[in-house]
Amino acid sequence: MNDIVFKRNELLAQKVIKGLESRNMSGYYAKDRAEALKIALELIPEGSSIGMGGAMSAAEIGLPQALKAGNYRFIDRDTAPDRHKAMLEAYDADVFISGTNALTEDGVLVNIDGNANRVSAIAHGPRKLVIIAGMNKVTPDVDTAMKRARNVAAPVNAQRFGLSTPCARTGSCMNCKSPDTICCQFLITRYSRHTGRIHVILVNDNLGF
Repeated sequence: MNDIVFKRNELLAQKVIKGLESRNMSGYYAKDRAEALKIALELIPEGSSIGMGGAMSAAEIGLPQALKAGNYRFIDRDTAPDRHKAMLEAYDADVFISGTNALTEDGVLVNIDGNANRVSAIAHGPRKLVIIAGMNKVTPDVDTAMKRARNVAAPVNAQRFGLSTPCARTGSCMNCKSPDTICCQFLITRYSRHTGRIHVILVNDNLGF
């Protein structure tokens, strides 16, 4: 990333953080992945139970690995003998780790989900939510955030999971009703009623999809 883009992102991140704060959410700026990991671990008390969706951004900063190696009770749905039970346990976790498909410059989070475990945990359940977001996820408004979620994040994730959806074949949203669709639930988080629950770490890097 060149210096001009880096500086632009740094300034934009401060605008997003102010927007998050106006919506009773906390925002943090990290200049790189290492700093993002440091901030995330500072937000997660040792001994906490930790749930997580399929957060590529969190994985890219090394957060799941650090949690598994540390003094935490990491609920690993991928290795659990009962995946569904592990996903339900995540709703009662002390902390839930997630990415976001998009967020607006004034602090609105936009997410799309297939099974709804991620968006439902964002909406309610876990006592603290830590979201990792690269600056590539920031969009001007809710309309462009939704377009990003549907035309960038969804097609890539459909391809990643090997799903047979029109977007996996064309690369853009076809507003399908395919049995494999991952655009089943849409969540727009415009305000947090619970002070101290939602924490968004903005990373000056391209993370996730």
